[in-house]
Amino acid sequence: MSGCDKPGLLPVEEALERLLDLARQTPINEVERVSLGEADGRVLAEPLLSGLDLPPWDNSAMDGYALRLADWQGEPMAVSQKIFAGVAPEALQLGTCARIFTGAPLPQGADCVEMQENVEVLADGRVRFLQPLKFGQHVRPQGQETLKGECVLPAGTRLGAIELGLAASLGQAELSVRRKPRVALLSTGDELVEPGKPLALGQIYNSNRALLKAWLLRSGCEVVDAGILPDDLAKTCEVLGSLAGVDLILSTGGVSVGEADFLGAALREAGELSLWKLAIKPGKPLTVGHYQGVPVIGLPGNPASTLVTFALLARPYLLRRLGVEEVAPLRFEVPAGFAWKHAGNRREYLRARLENGRALLYPNQSSGVLRSAAWADGLVEVREGRTLEEGEMLPFIPLSEVLN
Repeated sequence: MSGCDKPGLLPVEEALERLLDLARQTPINEVERVSLGEADGRVLAEPLLSGLDLPPWDNSAMDGYALRLADWQGEPMAVSQKIFAGVAPEALQLGTCARIFTGAPLPQGADCVEMQENVEVLADGRVRFLQPLKFGQHVRPQGQETLKGECVLPAGTRLGAIELGLAASLGQAELSVRRKPRVALLSTGDELVEPGKPLALGQIYNSNRALLKAWLLRSGCEVVDAGILPDDLAKTCEVLGSLAGVDLILSTGGVSVGEADFLGAALREAGELSLWKLAIKPGKPLTVGHYQGVPVIGLPGNPASTLVTFALLARPYLLRRLGVEEVAPLRFEVPAGFAWKHAGNRREYLRARLENGRALLYPNQSSGVLRSAAWADGLVEVREGRTLEEGEMLPFIPLSEVLN
């Protein structure tokens, strides 16, 4: 039974699981090799294995003096060499120590380092160690971070600044990544006008296109701009049919129940409708299906609804198609800085800001108010049938978790 045949509203968890199942059926498996400079935000296609020990040799964690602990009997020691980072040292002479700097390789025979703050330099150039020494102190041993052949990052890792820095530390100039998803982005509705053009009575500017295009590009997608569709079934089918070369058709608007539901009508008549009507607020009329074999996700047209459903449903779907397993955003419990008296029959995601450790709500939670998300730094989740007193705990999802 499809989601549109099931009576009532589909729970959020079930809708997400169905979307992820659909994503597993159409993975984006093509691989390309890109430089580190081009890999930010991409998904690793193959495990990253270390080609060397890291660090590749024992080195000093401090500016100080390297010595063989067995040579030190409490007496001052002569300094036989000076070792800077990037310089290959000579073997340590018996009974001596070496002046060494942070990151420099330990000379052969040395097994500990004392920081310069705990050393007294005598007039004749010898040094006296002022505190007891321990074997291995202030030494970063070879292979401390990773050993040659070890898996450092698994396939499916989304690459960011830290992961790219780690790859660079292993000498990797290029990485194998999944190719970018090609997403056709379209908006529906006779009322929509692109920014920069004059508005007629009854028209509004199309904010969803700018929102989703920026979001998709941040998410590592290629965007095919399919423009604004009029409220016309034949034209909707024509445009959908022209997008056969993309991985996903992402639409906003035209999915509510009624005479203007042309995307849903097109999927019912000439495609396949898998999900429709969710127990989520905002975002109930989200629609998922296929048109001539191409996956289609129809997001609601109200801007806050678009934001919530893309963040919590469409984005995880795209990441799963790229092989990312952990697609759920970080969430943590925070105390409510508000009371919630009216239990609803849908899962609610409210735009909120953390102040003094508590979640405060934007005063206007209408699905048409995008300003609420610009003010907020996250979404609080109020489950179905729940009321809240101020101070009770509830889940908080930072917007920073879902906006890239």
